[in-house]
Amino acid sequence: MNNFKEIDLPVKLHNVLGSMGFSIPTPIQAKAIPILLEGRDLLGCAQTGTGKTVAFCVPLISHLLRNEPGGSALVLAPTRELAFQIADVLKQMTAPFPRLSLSLIVGGASMYKQIQSLSRKPSIIVGTPGRIIDHLNKKNLKVTTTKIVVLDEADRMLDMGFEPQLREIFKYLPQLRQTLLFSATFPQHIEALAQKYLKNPVHVSVGEAHKPVMEVRQSAIQTTESDKNKTLLNELSTREGSILIFTRTKRRTDRLSRLLKDKKHTVGRIHGGLSQGQRNLAMEQFRNNKNRILVATDLAARGLDIDHIRHVINYDLPAVPEDYVHRIGRTARAGAHGEALSLLVPEDYDIWKKISDLYKIKGPTLPQPQRSDSFRQGFQRRRSRRHKRH
Repeated sequence: MNNFKEIDLPVKLHNVLGSMGFSIPTPIQAKAIPILLEGRDLLGCAQTGTGKTVAFCVPLISHLLRNEPGGSALVLAPTRELAFQIADVLKQMTAPFPRLSLSLIVGGASMYKQIQSLSRKPSIIVGTPGRIIDHLNKKNLKVTTTKIVVLDEADRMLDMGFEPQLREIFKYLPQLRQTLLFSATFPQHIEALAQKYLKNPVHVSVGEAHKPVMEVRQSAIQTTESDKNKTLLNELSTREGSILIFTRTKRRTDRLSRLLKDKKHTVGRIHGGLSQGQRNLAMEQFRNNKNRILVATDLAARGLDIDHIRHVINYDLPAVPEDYVHRIGRTARAGAHGEALSLLVPEDYDIWKKISDLYKIKGPTLPQPQRSDSFRQGFQRRRSRRHKRH
């Protein structure tokens, strides 16, 4: 499949894809969409930023339009932010089809409004597992007519401990359904999940798991904890375009965002301790270029789909080496180019070695870190003290 026009889709859906700028499918779209239109279960693995959302939205909408009214689809995502983004894509694609309604069911939002929305029997439900379980248990949501189930970023769902909720949700779902599982990585527990819930799935893989997209230029700088802020500020002054900065904790996110504001940068923040309204506002201001910088915990490492992010800076390294690829995958979206920088302090060397070893096996060797002035000065002082002792 070299062009979306080659796919047998409803005319209005073709028109929507054209208006959204989709003409040539990405590799995951070209491989997955024809299989999904046949009604097959699918296990899809592709790097972040390669168009997985459109890969499942197009056949999902096509099936709902061509089948008898009354059928529905359920899309599960690990975070509210990803659920919002999936819902936004689906709203755009279903705009010409009044009979296809959508409900967004996530935590941190009004239960009453969600109950009202579910009472209208929506065709498509997008949600996070925990809040979906709440509505199923309260009998606000019935999924007996669900024909299509999508698990997006399934590896992240398992990492976040959602497996018990997934087991509970699948108890409510009909046996006769099409199930789609998409993941950016392919650890063993994803294969186990697929065997449990998918029937004879077609495996589709694009690129290499654990390998960042080639358009990301990676670099690292060795510094010290006391000099990390100075190093970061120097880097910000030399870079142009939008910047996403990852930190380890909510407190460090708050502290760093305050520092950057004091230095006259336009900056927002996002972490799990903020209300949904605060998180939405930060996303909107970053997306609309009102803020050049967004400081975030790993909450933003998955599903943050903003095309104009030029730089990803790891102020703190991720605790899990595999999360590195998800962080830097926030730049170089949809074939664009981007840069990823990691600031390394001595305490980071073990995890950096694991990250480097992982990519030496799976892909090109990461660049050797540069050393900041403070790092070199500290090294000279330590060496001088050792010589004096001896």
